[in-house]
Amino acid sequence: MAYAIIKNIYAVLLSGGGSVEDSENLTKLEGVVDTVLFSNPANGYVVLDLDVNGDYVTVVGELGNIEEGEELIVSGGYTKHAKFGMQFRASYCQRKMPATTNAILKYLSSGALKGIGKTLAVRIVEEFGDKALDVIENEPERLVCVKGITPSKAEEISMDFKRVFGMRALMIFLSQYNIPPSAAVAAWKKWGQYAVEIIKENPYILCGNGIELDFDKAEGMAEKIGYPMNSEARIAAGITYILVNNTFSGHTCLPADRLRNTALKLLEIDGELFEKCVESRCTEGDFVRYEKDGRDFIYLSDYFKAEQYITGRLAVMSDCLKDTGLDYKKLIDIEEKTKVITYAEQQRNAISLALSQGFMILTGGPGTGKTTTLKAIISLYEQRGLKVMIAAPTGKAAKRISDLTGYEAKTIHRMLEVVFGDGGKLHFKHDDNNPIACDVMIVDEMSMVDTLLFEALLRALKLSCRLIMVGDSDQLPSVGAGNILKDMIDCGRLPVVKLTEIFRQAQQSCIVTNAHKIVNGEQPDMSRADSDFFFMQRLDYESASDTVVELAVERLPAAYGFSSLDDIQVLCPSRKGALGVTEMNKVLQTALNPPKKDKPEIKGIMYNFRPDDKVMQVKNNYDIEWTKGMEKGTGIFNGDIGIILRTVKAESKIYIDFDGRVAEYTYEMLDQLELAYAISVHKSQGSEFNAVIIPLLGGFEKLYYRNLLYTAVTRAKKLLIIVGSRRVVESMVNNNRRTLRYSCLRHMLEKELGNGSDQI
Repeated sequence: MAYAIIKNIYAVLLSGGGSVEDSENLTKLEGVVDTVLFSNPANGYVVLDLDVNGDYVTVVGELGNIEEGEELIVSGGYTKHAKFGMQFRASYCQRKMPATTNAILKYLSSGALKGIGKTLAVRIVEEFGDKALDVIENEPERLVCVKGITPSKAEEISMDFKRVFGMRALMIFLSQYNIPPSAAVAAWKKWGQYAVEIIKENPYILCGNGIELDFDKAEGMAEKIGYPMNSEARIAAGITYILVNNTFSGHTCLPADRLRNTALKLLEIDGELFEKCVESRCTEGDFVRYEKDGRDFIYLSDYFKAEQYITGRLAVMSDCLKDTGLDYKKLIDIEEKTKVITYAEQQRNAISLALSQGFMILTGGPGTGKTTTLKAIISLYEQRGLKVMIAAPTGKAAKRISDLTGYEAKTIHRMLEVVFGDGGKLHFKHDDNNPIACDVMIVDEMSMVDTLLFEALLRALKLSCRLIMVGDSDQLPSVGAGNILKDMIDCGRLPVVKLTEIFRQAQQSCIVTNAHKIVNGEQPDMSRADSDFFFMQRLDYESASDTVVELAVERLPAAYGFSSLDDIQVLCPSRKGALGVTEMNKVLQTALNPPKKDKPEIKGIMYNFRPDDKVMQVKNNYDIEWTKGMEKGTGIFNGDIGIILRTVKAESKIYIDFDGRVAEYTYEMLDQLELAYAISVHKSQGSEFNAVIIPLLGGFEKLYYRNLLYTAVTRAKKLLIIVGSRRVVESMVNNNRRTLRYSCLRHMLEKELGNGSDQI
């Protein structure tokens, strides 16, 4: 009985058994929910007014699905909100269901149960009084004596009651172990009324199955309920945690020996238990073991399947889209005359290969003519009546290639069209069974494309679709796991054209020439005072920080007419330290958008946000709605930069302009935003800015390496200024340490495609 379960759990909580750690040190309030002001069913966050003996207190927190009329005991503390004044932020919640006639009437009138409105609620309470909820759960057949309730409706009401209270029983059960309501909601969607029993049997099941609870939280729960430490479920969850955690560092797999050592330390187990678990889970398909050069690597199955699919699909494309050997010189000559341009020999080779084979990688550094080559390829494809589509990993990258080529470009996510299936699981509308309607797919900024996204894109292409991939493998690899572009080039089995000639116009730019020097291991020329590449020596953190602020706020806008928000971007190698992203954002915000009495301020986790602040979305969110004139859409993605337009106190919302797309955020979504006056070099990939300022002083050796500096320098279109130490610049150029990423894609490609190279 769901209602009885809640009563029993509540009694246990009140008696002290299973109470949440440290809750006795928090302030407690007890009262009846008068009004639910806001509720987010996805994560359980609510804002409500609690009637505490006649005084109304605004309570906020992840408390789950709460209805008006419920009795709560909330533990937490008072906070002062910048806009809404005093609030009680609840860390934990103990709940009683309404017991009095008035409370039950308020609860049923709130619409908590399907099929019961205010009128019917009054009739039920008049008939059964304070026994109404017991009747609904245990004797629903008695409801038929109430006017307006048929036998079938009585059964529906009872079933919905059990559903609602079953979820609440699950929330209360999990709250004993400090597990958030969002996990309870996901678990209920997955297992329904059996969720409590399933979780008791294996608490580590919450770490997967679309719930993705942190391993340490499941570990804490397992310890409290006495779950055996040597169980296979625990060991498998721990290994999965290690593998997943390493995908955030770019690894699609891990060497078995390194995984073993890490797992033994984390789980405090012996090697025999580890090996037994890995073998068992490999048999079940959760993990995959792959041998490369005599060394075993362990994959999560999704990443192995992705690399395996990419290998197979590229092999098919390489075989099917063979170079026809046709001579396209005359067509290229005509294109030159039409566009009044002369293509270099490498460019002509690339254009010819694109037309004759329709499958290649086009790579090269800045100023080598990639965009000019790409425009010719698109033009000649369209002249042949082929439908061309252009995709890029981010909105900034898509806008940039669109501006450069004059052709419309979309993000890969928008191209694939994100949809949600059962249980809210994300997938793409376009896949093997519903391919994108195009004849040629051009993907720009391939260095940013990760393994899972590339797999999804390949699945969405027709077998006959031509594929042209453009990128610079000397830039930083993708934020997501994998090293796709570099692996495809380094395997030596795929058609690659590398443009190396720097054109005369580009040679006038010290940004371009110094970028090539950096990537070739040569020291950049930082001595010129008449170029677009400047160095300003500052040998202490305070003066370096002050100089960056002065440049961004005063000197560059005054000298060049640049906008501090739209044109100038500070790029930091690290997030930490006095010249890291976090601190530079704070000092730049103070200088560019200081607090004012008439400007509302919203407190976030790391920063306070105000209207006119420059902000960045830091995780993919496919649900955020946006409008752009008459156009409407959903999805704001990791790395998108915007400006806060306004806040609306009554709605607890803020509105942000992302390059013309105005998106609506609730205050609870602020953890997805950061200030963007300064951003990391990694986050700048795919973007270009008129002016870039790079503070370089001291720092972390592991983060200060050649292709990080190269990537930062190549983000600048018109002006680049390095502020800091010449020695740091020199050491970065000399440090050619590449970010190590464990992946077997290159090995798979070499095995599948055999010998030979089509690289030009």
